[in-house]
Amino acid sequence: MTLDPDVLNLLDLIKRAGRPALDSLSPPEARIAFAAGRPALQADPAEVASVRDFSIPGDVPVRFYRGIGTDPAAKLPCVVYYHGGGWVLGDLDSHDVLCRRIANDAGCAVMSVHYRLAPEHKFPEAYDDAIAALRFAVDQPEQIGIDSAKIAVGGDSAGGNLAAAAALYARDNGIALTHQILIYPATDMAMTHGSYRRVIDGFPLVARTMEWFIAHYLRTQADAYDWRASPLRAATLAGTAPAVVIVAAHDPLCDEGLAYAKRLELDGVLVDSLYFSGQLHGFISMGKMLRASDTAIRAIANSLRQSWS
Repeated sequence: MTLDPDVLNLLDLIKRAGRPALDSLSPPEARIAFAAGRPALQADPAEVASVRDFSIPGDVPVRFYRGIGTDPAAKLPCVVYYHGGGWVLGDLDSHDVLCRRIANDAGCAVMSVHYRLAPEHKFPEAYDDAIAALRFAVDQPEQIGIDSAKIAVGGDSAGGNLAAAAALYARDNGIALTHQILIYPATDMAMTHGSYRRVIDGFPLVARTMEWFIAHYLRTQADAYDWRASPLRAATLAGTAPAVVIVAAHDPLCDEGLAYAKRLELDGVLVDSLYFSGQLHGFISMGKMLRASDTAIRAIANSLRQSWS
């Protein structure tokens, strides 16, 4: 498969920088390395109408954005967003640029959630925090000025995993979400899909990196078969919110993302799949170097606007 020229330039930069593989580091070291790479990869943060940090019940930190040009008195549609980072890395700052763009481009609010990280906090603690954030948005919309009838969930990578699981929780608990935005989501912790055998070297995220993440996140191998960790293994996806699923060909998570989109379709859920044949995992947060990031964000925003119109 052919790589986007922007990706080739990125991989050359990473090689020349001598960046260590994440799976060769301890979790604290990996967090430092993950944060250190952001300035070279991410676009400058866009101005938004407002942004504030606070904690919701359960002591879960969140960052709340209102898109530029929105009415300060309006009850806005809202995306509850879960950051990526393999359940081990990432925070409110790592996905600040992306959340600002979604808020602005979709003309909405975004509530970014910093769930507890592994290995200090094993499964299902990240899932529990994800649900606590969703419940706060649904049960207390007046506190943050959002429209409780127009709430979506979204996330990338590990965050896409949490968003998919949150959509299943919402279905089972009478919460009518308008959308689930799943950006190269991890959907099956058993790691049986073909892309794990294809993407084994040459990229920041490869199969052994996912093994490292999953080993830190799960308590035992049995957790891999729990739908809260592996949404693809849920008995049915029927009745969950309409979905946008974005995948990248040069990503060990590619095939399970495609499989999730197919399962959604077979189970009667409206789904738009975006397949980026020249891209690698994480590209949506690399807008300074990868122009495909802008394409993906615009597609997400357009889908949200349509669902809320």
